[in-house]
Amino acid sequence: MSKEFEIAREFEVDATPQQVWDAVTTGTDGYLWPMEPPEPKVGGKGPFGSTVTVWDPPHRYTNRVEDVEGIAEQTANQLDYTIEPRDEGRRAWVRYVHSGIFVDDWDNQYDGAAKHTDFYMHTLREYLAHFAPRPAAFAAFDGPEASKAADALEVVARALGIGEGVAVGTSVRVQGPDAFDAVLDFRDPYFIGLRTDRSLTRIFGRNHWGHPVGISLHDFASEQDIEECEAQWQSWLNGVFNQP
Repeated sequence: MSKEFEIAREFEVDATPQQVWDAVTTGTDGYLWPMEPPEPKVGGKGPFGSTVTVWDPPHRYTNRVEDVEGIAEQTANQLDYTIEPRDEGRRAWVRYVHSGIFVDDWDNQYDGAAKHTDFYMHTLREYLAHFAPRPAAFAAFDGPEASKAADALEVVARALGIGEGVAVGTSVRVQGPDAFDAVLDFRDPYFIGLRTDRSLTRIFGRNHWGHPVGISLHDFASEQDIEECEAQWQSWLNGVFNQP
């Protein structure tokens, strides 16, 4: 049954309103995934077939689409960003509202979207605090079928060397394709975030919603070959579940 939804989040961040505006309009590869920048006008073309309905830089941006491309479970989709200055413009207050209509499996779709929103908004803050306005090389991929298991994210966490007792903010020695030092910047039953001085690695426990575990890489050092890095991580993730 079709039903409307709304997911709203508010936060303050140590970034200027312009930096936030640039991140959500043209710098989405730094915290989310690469998107075609919106046409800078009301009525302009936005990402995923949307239309820009509000354009007031750097304060308000809204896009809306009535038939979401490639997502059978959803029809209408709207993203709304409100950005206000704080501390004489040295900081920003942000309100993000994701709304629309889910047409199938509403409770599961809403739960997944709400929890993903928390992780994406956290990653936006990490990007703004540590990397903006640097562009990112981006890659994203899923684990094998076995990573749909109920304990799949915990299996990945143990393979990384991040046990349940490791607190957010702790520096850890990560056992990925190669060992590296990182800060555990996010950890809950659904997601893991790792930050180095050059990258953000995001691990998605989508097994909780019937999908494989996913990983996204956001690399801010231009000398890195992101395709090679993706292949190494994909091989590692497959190996965690003993699959080629």
